[in-house]
Amino acid sequence: MVALADDAPAANRSESAPGANRDRLMRIAVPAAMLALTLLAWEAYVRLNGVPPYILPAPSLVAATLVKDWATLWPALLVTLQITFSALILALVGGSALAILLVQSRWVELALYPYAVILQVTPIVAIAPLILVYVPSTQGAIMICAFLVAFFPILSNMVQGLKSVDHNLLNLYDLYGASRWQQLRMLKLPAALPYFMAGLKIGGGLSLIAAVVAEFAAGSAGAGSGLAFRLLESQYRMNIPRLFAALVLLSATGVAIFAFTSLVSWLSLRRWHESALSREN
Repeated sequence: MVALADDAPAANRSESAPGANRDRLMRIAVPAAMLALTLLAWEAYVRLNGVPPYILPAPSLVAATLVKDWATLWPALLVTLQITFSALILALVGGSALAILLVQSRWVELALYPYAVILQVTPIVAIAPLILVYVPSTQGAIMICAFLVAFFPILSNMVQGLKSVDHNLLNLYDLYGASRWQQLRMLKLPAALPYFMAGLKIGGGLSLIAAVVAEFAAGSAGAGSGLAFRLLESQYRMNIPRLFAALVLLSATGVAIFAFTSLVSWLSLRRWHESALSREN
C-alpha cells in the first residue's frame, strides 16, 4: 500500500508532463501561425490589387529593404538601445532607492511622492522641449525623457511592494527586536521582489517608447540619431518600405525587451512565488 501511495504522485507527474509540453507548444504555435497567416494575407492583398509600394509595401519588400538598408538601420538601432537601457538602469536604481526612502521615512514620502506623481501625469512631449533647452547634449536630454517615463512605474510598484508586507511578520520582527534596516533587508525587500519585477517589465517597454517619442520631439539628425529619426526621414522621403523596416525593428526590440525582463522575473521568482510556480492539473 505504501509503494502504491508513493507511485501515485509519480504517475500523476508523468501524465501531466505531456499536457504541460502540449501547452507550451500551443503557446508558440498559435501566435506563430496567426502571424504567418497575417503576412500571407497582406502579401496576397498587395500583389492581387497592385498596391504601390509607397502606399503599402508587401512583407517581402519590407524584408528585402531591411536587408538592403541594414547598414543604415543597425547603427540607429544601437543608439536607441543605448538610450533605452541607460534610462532603464537609472530608473531601476533611482526608483528603488527613492521607494526605500519613502517607506522608511513618512516625512520623505509626504515631501517627495506628490512631485513624483506630478512628473508622471505630465505628458513627456510637453516637457521634452524644456529638457532640450536646458540640457546641452541632445542624447542626454532624450535619455532624461526616457528615464522620467520609466521611473514612476518602478517607484510606485516598489512602494506598493514594501508596504504590502504581512503585519503579523512585522510584529514578529518587532518582538525579536529587529531594527528598521534589518526588517527592510530581511523582510520587506524580499517581499517586494515580485512588485519590483512587475515594475521592471513595465519600465522596460516604457523606456523604449519614451526614447522614440523624445527623439521625435528633439528632431535629432546625423550619425548619432536613433531609429525615430530614420522613421521621420523615411516619411519625408516617401521611402515607405524603409519606414516599415524601421517599425519592424522597433517592434522586435520591444518584444525582446519584454521577453528578457519576463525571463529575469521568472528566474527570480520561480522557486518560491505563486505567480511563477508551474501549475499542473
